[in-house]
Amino acid sequence: MVGETLEQHCEIEFNRIRAAAFQRAHFEKDNDTRTGSKGDYIFRDSDESGAEIVSIMFEMKNESDETATKKRNEDFLKELDKDRTEKACEYAVLVSLLEPESELYNSGIVDVSHRYPKMYVVRPQFFVPLITLLRNAALNAMKYKSELALVRSQNVDITKFETQLDEFKTAFGRNWRLASEGFEEAVKRIDEAIKDLEKTKEALHKSANNLRLANDKADDLTIKKLTRGNPTMAAKFAELPGNTSD
Repeated sequence: MVGETLEQHCEIEFNRIRAAAFQRAHFEKDNDTRTGSKGDYIFRDSDESGAEIVSIMFEMKNESDETATKKRNEDFLKELDKDRTEKACEYAVLVSLLEPESELYNSGIVDVSHRYPKMYVVRPQFFVPLITLLRNAALNAMKYKSELALVRSQNVDITKFETQLDEFKTAFGRNWRLASEGFEEAVKRIDEAIKDLEKTKEALHKSANNLRLANDKADDLTIKKLTRGNPTMAAKFAELPGNTSD
C-alpha cells in the first residue's frame, strides 16, 4: 500500500459493510483545518433519535508517507490525541503499517491507553473489527446508562413516596395528638359535669327526703296535738260547732 491507498482501503472496507451494519454512521475525511491540525478520517454513529453513540478519530500511516518515513507508531500518538480532542471524538485509532516486524503491532489490536486515553493502534485488517467492537461497547454502555437512569428515577420515586409517607405520618401523628388531647379534655369536662350532677342529684335526694318528712309531719298534725298542754286553746276548739276532739 503506497500513497493514499491505505486510506482508500479503509474507506472501501467500511463501505462494504455500511448498509448492513452502520446505516446511520458517517465515515468521512477530516478536512477541517480551523484548529491548525486534522486527522485523516472521523467516524460517528448515532441512534434512531440522533443521539451520538460513538465517535472515532482515525489516522492512517504507512512507510511511504513522507511524515512516517523511518518513524515509529508512538511518534504519532500525541498529535492523534490532540486531533481527537479538538474534534471532540471519544476514541482515537492509528491504523498503521509502520514497524512491520513488530510482534506487538502484528498481534492484533493494541491498546495504548496507558499513554493516551481510549487510543488504539491496529493493522488494516483489524480496522473494521475495531469499529464494530467500539460501537457495540458504546451501545451496551448506553443500555446500561438507560437502565441506571431508570433505576435512579425509580429511586427518586421511592424517595418521594417515602418522603410523602413520612409527611403523612408526621401530620397524622400531630392530628392524632391534638385529637387525643381534645378527647382527654372533653372526657375530663364530662367527668366534672358528672360529679356536679351527682352533687345535684344528692342535693335533690336530700330535698325530697326533707319534703317527705315535712309531709309526714303535716299528715300527723291533729287538734289534739296542737292543744295538748294548752287548756285555753283546747276549750276554744271544743266550742266550735261540730267539733269532735281526737
